[in-house]
Amino acid sequence: MVTILDRTVLPAEKRVRHPEKANRPDSEILKKPDWIRVKAPTSKGYSETREIVRSHKLVTVCEEAGCPNIGECWDKKHATFMIMGEICTRACAFCNVATGIPTALDPNEPENVAKAVREMGLTHVVITSVDRDDLDDGGAQHFADVIHAIRAATPKTTIEILTPDFLRKDGALEIVVRAKPDVFNHNLETVPSNYLKVRPGARYFHSIRLLQRVKELDPTIFTKSGIMVGLGEERNEVLQLMDDLRSADVDFMTIGQYLQPSRKHHPVIRFITPDEFKSYETIGRTKGFLLVASSPLTRSSHHAGEDFAKLKAAREAQVSGN
Repeated sequence: MVTILDRTVLPAEKRVRHPEKANRPDSEILKKPDWIRVKAPTSKGYSETREIVRSHKLVTVCEEAGCPNIGECWDKKHATFMIMGEICTRACAFCNVATGIPTALDPNEPENVAKAVREMGLTHVVITSVDRDDLDDGGAQHFADVIHAIRAATPKTTIEILTPDFLRKDGALEIVVRAKPDVFNHNLETVPSNYLKVRPGARYFHSIRLLQRVKELDPTIFTKSGIMVGLGEERNEVLQLMDDLRSADVDFMTIGQYLQPSRKHHPVIRFITPDEFKSYETIGRTKGFLLVASSPLTRSSHHAGEDFAKLKAAREAQVSGN
């Protein structure tokens, strides 16, 4: 199911961000435990990063998704660029990105992203996007164009992409893989039993197959996927999901606490304790992942540069051990 709602009839400042959720009953927002709390961003580095993003007219998932780590990451000049606009054609129950009919692709965006990467001095960059079910290739060529532009501007920068599922977009994945990102990330988001109510526009086993296909096309690319917990999943479902990812030869898994953006979004069923997150990390490593990042504030691109270095080291150790 794909939900597309017309947001073009009103000026941007008057549009409802989530019209598909407007008639849903309000749900209770649970009080956050102490281990979830973060400080409001106020640093000089944060302000400088925000100015670079604004000056190049770029969108970041850090802002659009309300990431709790934005203060820490932007202070270090780390930002995750969200390409292809700020309006998504899906209507996931957990997501804070605006829903509606997107605008046309900006042909200058690949160059603008590359300029920002160079200006920020990034050695590792994460590029994600909204879902673009309205495009014939789901935006695959635009991803490739951004990768090529960054390679041309800063050849030593390693590139991590976090893509949509390219559902029913034949040939799209191949376009992206040919551009040779260093890390290909596609998030499962939650366990399969939650898909109809949490991620209704997606298909769990299609996402697993997408990740598996990346490895078949280019085994040198690191693959990565992440989930949120606290959405009502059972522990055994998380462990089974780990096995599914390993069956697709996924290298790196991230696990973080789901945080409810508003009363109209899916409620937080439970806050997972730090000890439980640590347990998931330990189990994931025993299942064969090269790396597992599991903590309440873990997000897909949090510490992505440091994690990429760990991934390379783990692969080298694995090869030398064989």
